[in-house]
Amino acid sequence: MILSCQNISKAFGTDVIVSDASFHLEEREKAAIVGMNGAGKTTILRMIAGELDPDSGAVSITRGKKLGYLRQHQDVNSTATIYEEMLKVKSDLLQMEQSLREMEARMRTLSEGSLAKDSGANDSAVKASAANGSAANESAVNGSVDEYTLLMERYNRVSTEFENRNGYAIQSEVTGVLKGLGFTEEDFGRPVCTLSGGQKTRVALGRLLLDEPDVLLLDEPTNHLDMSSIAWLEGYLQNYAKAVLIVAHDRYFLNRVAAKIFELDNGRVTTFEGDYSAYSQKKARMREIQWKAWLNQQQEIRHQEAVITKLKSFNREKSIKRAESREKMLDKIEVLEKPSEVRADMHLRFSPRTPSGNDVLQVRHLAKSWPGNQLFSDLNFEIRRGERVAVIGDNGTGKTTILKIINGLEQADAGAFTIGSRVQIGYYDQEHQLLHMNKTLFEEISDVYPDMTETEIRSVLASFLFTGDDAYKRVGDLSGGERGRLALSRLMLSNANFLILDEPTNHLDITSKEILEEALRNYTGTVLYVSHDRYFINQTATRILELKNRALVNYLGNYDYYLEKTEELTRIYAPASSEKESISTSASKEERARRKEELSAKRRQQNELKRTEERIGELEERDRAIDALLADETVFTDVDRCLELTREKASVSEELEKLYEKWEQLAE
Repeated sequence: MILSCQNISKAFGTDVIVSDASFHLEEREKAAIVGMNGAGKTTILRMIAGELDPDSGAVSITRGKKLGYLRQHQDVNSTATIYEEMLKVKSDLLQMEQSLREMEARMRTLSEGSLAKDSGANDSAVKASAANGSAANESAVNGSVDEYTLLMERYNRVSTEFENRNGYAIQSEVTGVLKGLGFTEEDFGRPVCTLSGGQKTRVALGRLLLDEPDVLLLDEPTNHLDMSSIAWLEGYLQNYAKAVLIVAHDRYFLNRVAAKIFELDNGRVTTFEGDYSAYSQKKARMREIQWKAWLNQQQEIRHQEAVITKLKSFNREKSIKRAESREKMLDKIEVLEKPSEVRADMHLRFSPRTPSGNDVLQVRHLAKSWPGNQLFSDLNFEIRRGERVAVIGDNGTGKTTILKIINGLEQADAGAFTIGSRVQIGYYDQEHQLLHMNKTLFEEISDVYPDMTETEIRSVLASFLFTGDDAYKRVGDLSGGERGRLALSRLMLSNANFLILDEPTNHLDITSKEILEEALRNYTGTVLYVSHDRYFINQTATRILELKNRALVNYLGNYDYYLEKTEELTRIYAPASSEKESISTSASKEERARRKEELSAKRRQQNELKRTEERIGELEERDRAIDALLADETVFTDVDRCLELTREKASVSEELEKLYEKWEQLAE
């Protein structure tokens, strides 16, 4: 065990964030903390990192182990370049390398000096002996030899340590991490102080990975990373030989990296073994069991209270004593706490007022570039009614620009698009520029929909978790997640039949994402969206358009299908135009290969499970048929026929037992 949290608690005023929480992390273990926004996940990381003291309990890390912490937001104002900033992490190795070079130079000097002295000693041996100076000369030579020997021993020690710490690979290691996190070689020379907030966070993440702490704490590490960089980070962390504790809303990322989940719910921490999908399934089963237990107990309590009331109403001594006896029993019951609800009060239902025509959008020969940067050219695609199309690609390729062009917020350099008949667009932008920062939430709805009553507006806001005085908060005072919910509430009211969404899951917690996924799956209109959330794409997309090498590649399926086909279709429809782009194309090749193999194995397992279920059904049907035959008078009076059927029934039962066991293993 490398990290242990024992009975830690933390409150801010009357708000209890963490209550009596205990969990631990083993060496090399990868775990994640999950919970709703505001639950206190970052607070736990800060307590582990020593930035906050728990009100009670203790956090302990194995003596001598190093801890590294990536915060969500970084304020790095170094004047050093990106590359220089990364090299600072390896400063001790760089000093060691400098020391080795100095020792090598000194050894060369001593070696050359020793040879010169040996030659001088041989040429003047007789003279030196006659002058009785040979002893002094021999002492000088021996002194040089001793220093050379000691220096060589030290050089061997330092060189061995330098090699063991992979010192000869510093340059390639730094370059690999920077490229993996999405920086190009042109970026390496940029001063850190000139970077955006997201780029500074990537630099901080790179420094942390190069530092290789024994316990790595990561708070939303996938923010500001594109898909290729996230895939690279997944592979890096999977091979990271030390402990990792992550807070993230990226469920696909958690599935790939975490093997243990710590759930923070109402201040309590519960540990689940397995990845996020396993946690989600176990949590659903647990919640169902807890709800049933709570409902059953509540029903029993109400029943007992009704009996007590009835007994007392008889107003007889015996009945009153019996009522008092029941009251005592009721007082001894340990009342179960009501399980927390899964955002049952947040309802997303997008309902188009009128259906659109079959042809929703047609794009022809679309092109766009900025000064010195061509985003894309000659883009062609169509969207038909009922499709849910995800646009994916690396940062800066122009995904959001496509959505803005379709919404009339940007002008294309060339090409055109056609909106189909009866199409009504509802637009959600990731920066929420369509919201008015100086308005209240109530005004934001009422000004767009003046016919709605106050009660109706409050009802809509409440369904998106804005209750009471929240209606009169300024939009500018809301968090990113709250603004996202407000923008979604406006979108829901629009009754649009073509939703265009730019990063709709940004700032949403996992539960809110799942609610949005369900709403989009049930939506009868058409959806076009940009997202980096691979789990969200997998759950909602019926088609994927990847913007790559300034061209679009079409995938008729979800994200799993995209991973299977990406190399093949990219090579055909969007070949890299330079070696640099080819390298970028293959950055996540290993990850895709692993995923492809996993999908193949999963399909084989599902097919085997289906065959097993079918065989079980056949045998169970035959078993029932045998029972029916054995009950038939014409059969059970025939001894030979009875024996034959009995043997067959035994054989069927034996095979069924094996198949039941096999089914359980496959279902697991």
